[in-house]
Amino acid sequence: MAGKRREGRILAAQFLYMREVGVEGVSLDQALKDLWEQTEAEKPAQEFAEKRIRSVIEKQSEVDAELRKLVTNWDPERMAPVDRAILRLALWEMKFADDVPPISALNEAIEVAKALSTEESGRFVNGVLDRARATLGRPEREITRSTL
Repeated sequence: MAGKRREGRILAAQFLYMREVGVEGVSLDQALKDLWEQTEAEKPAQEFAEKRIRSVIEKQSEVDAELRKLVTNWDPERMAPVDRAILRLALWEMKFADDVPPISALNEAIEVAKALSTEESGRFVNGVLDRARATLGRPEREITRSTL
């Protein structure tokens, strides 16, 4: 299952990135429909990604506030948009996804950063999320339910 989850995370991060830098004026539902028509991802990865996409967008102001606290002396708007998308996704998982232990969200975000951005981005994402993990107050490895 980890393969489908990682594939879903990559799709979610790509979508969040494209939504930020891409075409405006398209509804979320239409943009997702277009994405699923263009991708060869299997249904479980699509469902995993879509849940995250919708949830990150719904909680974006809260997630962005957390991101601003974590990157002191750095404006998140100056980050590479793909790194910002990966961090938003991972922070949402760490704070709100009770089916993903925070340490797993951190490790997956590093791998997604390496896949979509640069090796240096993987280290940057690791540093930011390690600070987040220290302040969460959630168990490192415990999960409460599984959705995939």
